[in-house]
Amino acid sequence: MANKAIQLPRRQFLKTAVATGSAALLGSTIIPSSALGLDGAVAPSERVVVGGIGIGNRGTYDLGCFLEQKDVQFVAVCDVKEKRRTAVKKIADEKYGNENCKTYIDFRELLDRADIDAVLIATGPNWHSTAAMAAAKAGKDMYCEKPCTKNIDQSLILAETMRRTGRIFQAGTQRRNLPHFAFACELARTGKLGKLKKVYAHPAGMQALMSGWLPPEAAPNKEVVDWDMYLGPAAWRPFNAKQLDGFNFEKGGGFIGAFNGGGVLEWGSHCVDLCQWAVGDCPPPVEYNAPKDGELVARYENGCELIFREKGWIPLGSCPVRFEGETGWVEAGDSGKLVLSSPELLAGREVAEIGGYPATFHVRDFLDCVKTRSQPKGNADAACNAHIACHAANVALHLGRTVKYDNKTNEFIDDAQANRMRSEALREPWRL
Repeated sequence: MANKAIQLPRRQFLKTAVATGSAALLGSTIIPSSALGLDGAVAPSERVVVGGIGIGNRGTYDLGCFLEQKDVQFVAVCDVKEKRRTAVKKIADEKYGNENCKTYIDFRELLDRADIDAVLIATGPNWHSTAAMAAAKAGKDMYCEKPCTKNIDQSLILAETMRRTGRIFQAGTQRRNLPHFAFACELARTGKLGKLKKVYAHPAGMQALMSGWLPPEAAPNKEVVDWDMYLGPAAWRPFNAKQLDGFNFEKGGGFIGAFNGGGVLEWGSHCVDLCQWAVGDCPPPVEYNAPKDGELVARYENGCELIFREKGWIPLGSCPVRFEGETGWVEAGDSGKLVLSSPELLAGREVAEIGGYPATFHVRDFLDCVKTRSQPKGNADAACNAHIACHAANVALHLGRTVKYDNKTNEFIDDAQANRMRSEALREPWRL
């Protein structure tokens, strides 16, 4: 009987080859020092080979953070827009001094590549969860921009898919890897503020929005913009250039739209995520009240309140949060500064002030976890709970009344109208 060929993972093969110097593995080829990890270079066995899916404005910034890392090799980009594919290829080729970055219109072709370890997903929100789950099933780890999901059902399926496939998932909630936000959450989570009573988040307004149906325009050639692929799982609508960025919304008609879920979800997936971290990444609140006087109050099972506050906030930059306990409080924002009820809460520690919410540290956390197979700060379970809180708040906002959520059944209690908003129909072949 013929012997079966043994397939070694790429990193294991290269490590074995370098360690043994085997002629059978390496032949008589002269290997450059960079391939062996000499002269300050990272050996191929330690590199993370990355591809990009939907690299636009935010994605280009994320890509820059990846390219700063010496152990990253960016090899391919997929985008439905020719202009973006060309731009990203130019960035990568100039970085490496070659023309090796491949371009794709269909992300499935990129995922079919066996040499790619991980993908950066920076499409519009309409595609985030669908692309992430396809990547997981293809055996890729992923850094996925937020909002990661469009509804409660997607949030649950996303987390279950990552657990089942064992893939490393990092949501683009980069504030989890900034020292002042991390310290503020630590104070709340570890009881340094006393029993936690209230956590405040500041979303970008409180409106239930959906993408509008704009007048038809002549669609460009598929090579220039693949409109059908751009829509993906969303309901079909005629081409209109104004919807190509995914953020042109019209009020009315419900919050379950083709491309996003309104201001509560857009910024909430950052600030509510921090509140979730402060309460120990526990299941999301079980009760959500309709907005009153610029606040939407949600309550956790233990009685702690999550308060979405629209206006009149603290002057610490964007994405401010406040955590209140029985004996103290802390505030933090994108300025990089902390405000504490007492200097004693610092306990002699120095907390670095890093303003402007850079993603470099978050990207590094992701890459390290790809190598160690440990869970990153913005893992799928944490993202799932934070997104469910935002989606449920959106339901209460849209209905204009209190809704109650059961974290065991993952349904609203005795509320058929609210439960219809837990999911949306997806176009074929993009069902999850």
